[in-house]
Amino acid sequence: MIWIVMPILIVLMFLLGTDLNKDSFTNVARNPRAVIIGMTGQLLILPVIAFVLACLLKLPPVYFMGIMLIACCPGGSSSNVFSMLAKGDVALSVTLTAISSIVTMFTIPAIMEFVSNFVSEQSGIDINLPFGKLIVQNIVLLFVPLILGILFRKFYPDTAAKVNKILGKLAFPALMTLALIFFLQYTEEIKANFAVLGITITVLILAAMLCSSLLSRLTKSNTAVRRTIVIEVGMQNAAQAISIASSPFIFNNGEMALPAIIYALLMNVILLIYVAVVKKS
Repeated sequence: MIWIVMPILIVLMFLLGTDLNKDSFTNVARNPRAVIIGMTGQLLILPVIAFVLACLLKLPPVYFMGIMLIACCPGGSSSNVFSMLAKGDVALSVTLTAISSIVTMFTIPAIMEFVSNFVSEQSGIDINLPFGKLIVQNIVLLFVPLILGILFRKFYPDTAAKVNKILGKLAFPALMTLALIFFLQYTEEIKANFAVLGITITVLILAAMLCSSLLSRLTKSNTAVRRTIVIEVGMQNAAQAISIASSPFIFNNGEMALPAIIYALLMNVILLIYVAVVKKS
């Protein structure tokens, strides 16, 4: 399974790279407040909400880890498209996705090491996180294809635009195919735990979107920025979470990836509803 997940993640990160140019990063200097708000929602608010929910609902260790893992992986591959559909700030969306993809190479190992120790202490089950291997895997699967995509766009802009258009159409179907494969492989586990995981993930997404919306309103962000931040915080990188959970070099646990699979399905439903609502306003 991991040999399906990893190529998909590499393609998604390469696709993101072909979306980027120097304006994507100078946008940070032009609009630092929006970037800070978005990053706060992605890297702080969402993991905190996930941790509180997992504790309150007393999730089993494997799902506690899975929920925290998806909460730590911002930068969903379709967030830019959703921002465009919601009439948001697409440039900001691309910037947030790019920055979070780089920053989380190091924040995910730090947060998940804390979570692993916490879950081990609470459950009595020894959960080992190979910190160094996780960083190396993140660099190989995230940073390298991202840089290659940026360089490809720089030196072959016309070809990059064509490749981006093709890959952009394939990204979502590939992720949904991956979700279907996991559903077929873990049908019984999903049936047994869908109620609690579905409720947890739905509350997590809605709470994160609400908190990020309130934060952007308090800082007097405009409508386009506010919509983009809500989408960026609500949409997570399921492929990245799945690759970490099921990687033989990290956790090697397919069941730990189930929250990410369910998240991928629910976040698209919820955000499509959100886009439909805000487009009418």
